[in-house]
Amino acid sequence: MEQIFFDIYQKAKNDEITKEEALFILKAEDKYIPLIVYLASKLKDEFFDSKKFEFCSIINAKSGACSEDCKFCAQSKFYKTPINIYKLVDKEELVEGALRGVEYGANRYCMVLSAKAASDEEVDRLCDAVKEIKAQNIPINVCVSAGTISLDSLLKLKEAGVTRINHNLETSENYFPNIVSTHTWKERLETIKNVQKAGLSTCSGAIFGLGETDKDRVDLAFVYKELGVDSIPLNFLMPIPNTPLEHNKPIRALDALKIIAMFRFTNKSAELRLCGGREQTLGDFHGMAAFMANALMAGGYLTRAGRDIKKDYKMLEDMSLERLQSEEVCK
Repeated sequence: MEQIFFDIYQKAKNDEITKEEALFILKAEDKYIPLIVYLASKLKDEFFDSKKFEFCSIINAKSGACSEDCKFCAQSKFYKTPINIYKLVDKEELVEGALRGVEYGANRYCMVLSAKAASDEEVDRLCDAVKEIKAQNIPINVCVSAGTISLDSLLKLKEAGVTRINHNLETSENYFPNIVSTHTWKERLETIKNVQKAGLSTCSGAIFGLGETDKDRVDLAFVYKELGVDSIPLNFLMPIPNTPLEHNKPIRALDALKIIAMFRFTNKSAELRLCGGREQTLGDFHGMAAFMANALMAGGYLTRAGRDIKKDYKMLEDMSLERLQSEEVCK
């Protein structure tokens, strides 16, 4: 049986892995997890510096009152959740967020807006903030997550100094209608393609624990493989009171390890980022997950606090990993 996993590793290395083999990873017996993690981390080391690990940070730049009905989200106007609601913060606060990111040791900083799409005025204000971050020589790469924005807006952000755009597909095309009804999966896919047309780096990921099947997870992994996305944030549902998914059963830590490994085997040269829900889901298996990943989100999430940053520092120290830092200012 062990030889099958070595064969999958070799096929993944040669970019020949099939959906059946990816599904085999997810359905493997738990006793094979140490071997699966070893092979996934070995594959990562084929394409990345094994001693480097990246932190990224975000700011909830515009919060709540979102017109979309994503069933997992605290910021949808359709659900009564205990969050702060506010419009896009001012330039000074966006710049301060970049400075906080540097304090955390982050290499990337993402400005995230709650909305189906940022308005032209909001895009202009984001551009002003990015230019100010450059002017102050803050050593961090700036990313933006602003919904289904147009190609023209993406080009504006790029010119201002944005390096990467985040826009998650969240789950498979087949399962997506069970989670969102106010926009389509294809709309999100088109935005990712526009990001690529603009010459920006792509960051697109998933949330696991929405009720999707293993097949849905594999299907999504292969979409990212075909797109050739640069970065894949891996999130695990943190059920939020008063949202439709508040009673969803959490994913087991061992199943989460299999998911991370499967995404490594299917997307061998993509950056895998451990993001929302990693604390609650991975628990004592954080280090094993980090061996397969490239980065983690530090300092908290949009509406939830994150893990104590000192624990992340200690984990990297114990693993003899160094934090990757920007070599250029907002390049």
